[in-house]
Amino acid sequence: MNTGDMPVLIRLSDSQQTIPAADEDVRGRKVADRSGNELGEVSDLIIDEEERKVRFLLMEYGGFLGIGEKKSYIPVDAVADVTEDQVRIDRTRDDVVDAPEYDPELVDQREYPDRVYSHYGYAPFWGTGYIPPAFPYRL
Repeated sequence: MNTGDMPVLIRLSDSQQTIPAADEDVRGRKVADRSGNELGEVSDLIIDEEERKVRFLLMEYGGFLGIGEKKSYIPVDAVADVTEDQVRIDRTRDDVVDAPEYDPELVDQREYPDRVYSHYGYAPFWGTGYIPPAFPYRL
C-alpha cells in the first residue's frame, strides 16, 4: 500500500477470513467506555483484507429488539482492554455518541474513515508514521 492510499475495508463476516482462535473473536462482546459504562455490542469487525488486520469495531447500540438501533465504527486504536466478555475503549460515552454517524453508503469512501479517526484523535492507519496498536491481530 502506498502512503496515503486507503485499502478496501470489508466486514469480517463478508470475507473468507477467520479469527485464528475462537477466544480471540470479540464479536458479540459488550463494549464499555473508559469508566466501565456499557455502550453496546461488537456486531462485526471491519478488516483490511490485503494486510489481514482488523481496523475498526462495528458497534451496535440503542434501540429495542433491533428497532432504532444505531451503528458506529470505533478504531481499534481506542481498544484499551479485552476480557472474556467485554471490550473496553479509552473514550467516553459522549465520544461514541458524537462520532460520525454510520452510513453504509459512506463507509467505502475515504472521507468517512478520515472523519472517524479525526473524531477519536488518532492518525489513520494508511498514513505516514502510523504505529499499530496491539489489538489488531492478524487474520
